[in-house]
Amino acid sequence: MMRTFADVFGKPPAVSAEAPGRVNLLGEHTDYNDGYVLPTAIPQTTCVSIRENGGKQFSLYAAELEHAAEFTMESAPHEHFASYVYGCVRELHDYSFAVPPLDIHISSSIPIGVGLSSSAALEVATLRALRQLFNLPLDDVAIAQLAQRAEIRYAGVNCGIMDQMASSLADTRSLLFLDTRTLQRRLLPLPARAEILVIDSGVARSLAASKYNERRAECEQAARLLGLRALRDATDTAAIETLPQPLRRRARHVVSENNRVLRAVESIDGASFGELMNASHTSLRDDYEVSIRQLDRLVELLQIQCAVHGARLTGAGFGGACIALCVEGEARAVGERVLEEYNTAAQLGRILVPPPVDSRV
Repeated sequence: MMRTFADVFGKPPAVSAEAPGRVNLLGEHTDYNDGYVLPTAIPQTTCVSIRENGGKQFSLYAAELEHAAEFTMESAPHEHFASYVYGCVRELHDYSFAVPPLDIHISSSIPIGVGLSSSAALEVATLRALRQLFNLPLDDVAIAQLAQRAEIRYAGVNCGIMDQMASSLADTRSLLFLDTRTLQRRLLPLPARAEILVIDSGVARSLAASKYNERRAECEQAARLLGLRALRDATDTAAIETLPQPLRRRARHVVSENNRVLRAVESIDGASFGELMNASHTSLRDDYEVSIRQLDRLVELLQIQCAVHGARLTGAGFGGACIALCVEGEARAVGERVLEEYNTAAQLGRILVPPPVDSRV
């Protein structure tokens, strides 16, 4: 049984705040290229509860990890999971909001390391709790921007803005169409009579962090060679084809992926949306080279289902989850059929969205 705030700290919290994880339907690896993305929130959330402790240091407890950490404003925690919270506190401090020492309790139903942005949810939930406790004048966009800076500066992940914006502004009923350069955005409905299925491949994303940084550097180099601020500005396909490999493939993915997002927001039907998802996976596999054998197998099993419009890997790649757009009412049955065949190879995949019945993932 997980320990509550009162179990750990001996009294109830002053405030609690939640933030969801996210899954990205289209627009993979485009946010750090100033491009377009199309994520949605998932039902799983992270909850952060806090209260002032009157002491000299922050005390942090992560219920699922059954692990505690301590830090001060001047002394960062040694535990990596605590660096996300520390980064949020430091960003507020640098933003001229002094945060006194707190007791902090974290509980989460978002699987870690699957590509569903558990870190962004932790950051946004932490900042929401701090906003509520101290009545801070921060809107949801400012929350996302502070969260992104916290992850870059204190957790060491040179991430784009998509994950934090999705956790801060998206909901589970809509798609968040976001221009990551301007932060212009709008909520859009899912294609009519469609629903989302997310399956964890059971393969840890062991190479995701290092390869993410490598892909980002390749994109920046490609943009420099094209004389562009970012690959978002690449419109001359002939120029892209003059780039050396692998930069040509990387740029080709980013340009085609941006075009897929822009096509998807035109109120297309589920079948057309699914075709874009299938094309996205092919591009991620062949041009961006972030898929692996297990993800390809899971996507293949999903794509051959009659009730699936389209499927692709989601997140950074090299393991993690796949997403499918299914006929409404069919997602759970599809997931169970696909997992039965996929798991014969002992991959131990699992359905994440829709959440398992009477189960906490």
